[in-house]
Amino acid sequence: MAGFDWDNLRYVLAVADAGSLAGAARLLGVNHTTVLRRLGAFEDQLGVRLFERLPTGYVLTAGGEELIAAARRIDDTVATLGRKLTGQDLRLSGVVRVTTTDTLMGSILPEILAAFRTAHPGIQLEIALSNSMFNLSKRDADVAIRPAKDPPESLIGRQVANVAFAVYGSPDYLAKHDSAGGLAAHRWVAPDDSLAETSVAAWMRSELRGSEIALRAGSLLALRQAAEAGLGLAALPCYLGDMSPGLVCVHAPIAAMQTALWILTHEDLRHTARIRAFIEFAAAALSRRRPLLEGAESRPRAAGK
Repeated sequence: MAGFDWDNLRYVLAVADAGSLAGAARLLGVNHTTVLRRLGAFEDQLGVRLFERLPTGYVLTAGGEELIAAARRIDDTVATLGRKLTGQDLRLSGVVRVTTTDTLMGSILPEILAAFRTAHPGIQLEIALSNSMFNLSKRDADVAIRPAKDPPESLIGRQVANVAFAVYGSPDYLAKHDSAGGLAAHRWVAPDDSLAETSVAAWMRSELRGSEIALRAGSLLALRQAAEAGLGLAALPCYLGDMSPGLVCVHAPIAAMQTALWILTHEDLRHTARIRAFIEFAAAALSRRRPLLEGAESRPRAAGK
C-alpha cells in the first residue's frame, strides 16, 4: 500500500460522489479521460474492481464500498491536517488557489489579479473556473469569489457587493425586432439545466414561459457571446453586460435576479498570510467596483419593457 499513488484516491472519491466520469470530471475541474485513467490505475494497483460500469452510471462494488468508507476517513484527516498546517504559514509567498466563475474572469477579475501580483510577486495564483462551489474544506481551493445568495455555513468571509442583472441585446438584433410586445415577445438565449438553480433561470421560468428560446448554454459567458452574435436577448450580470461593447442594455436591473458577491475561505486558512493578503486585496478592489457590480450605470438604451 505504501507504493500507491494516493493522489488517485481523489479521483475515486469524486466518481463515488458523482456516480459518473463526467460528473467527477466537473467536480475536479479535469476532463473525463483523466478521471478514467486515474481510476483505472488505482484499481490496477489494488487488484480490485471498485465500480460496476452500468448504463445508468458507476456503482460501487462491495469492495469499493469498503474502500470508500476507509478512504473518506483518510481524506478527512489529511484535509484537516493540511488546513491546520497551512493556517500556520506566515510567509507572503506560495500558491493561492482561487475558484471563481467564468463571468468574473471574463470581465473584472483579471485586472485585479494582475494588480495583486504586482503588489505580491512572491505569491502564485491558480484559478479554477466553475459555476459550482468548490469544496474548500477539502482544499479544492483556498478562496472562493462568486455570486451566492446563501454561501455554505462551513466557510467564512464577507459580502463585498450586490450583483445586479439586466437584459442585453445586440444592436443588430434590436434593429430587426420590434419591442412593442415587451420582453416576453423577444427571442432569448437561456441557461441550460446545469444553471437551473441560478437567479437568471428562475426569473426566466417565471416571466418568459412562452418566449422563444434560440439557444441554451451552461455558461453566462457563452450566453453573452450568443447575444452579441444576435441570437436573442440575454439576462446577464451588469458587470458583464455593461463591459460588452457588442451589447446594449435593453431593460434596467431586475430586482428578482439580484444576488450577492462573496469572497470566502475556510476558517482554518484565514490566518495564512498569503491567503489573508489575497482576500483583503481582492475585497477592497471589488468594493471599489460596486457601482459596476450593482448596475448603477445600467440604463436602457433601447426600447423594451
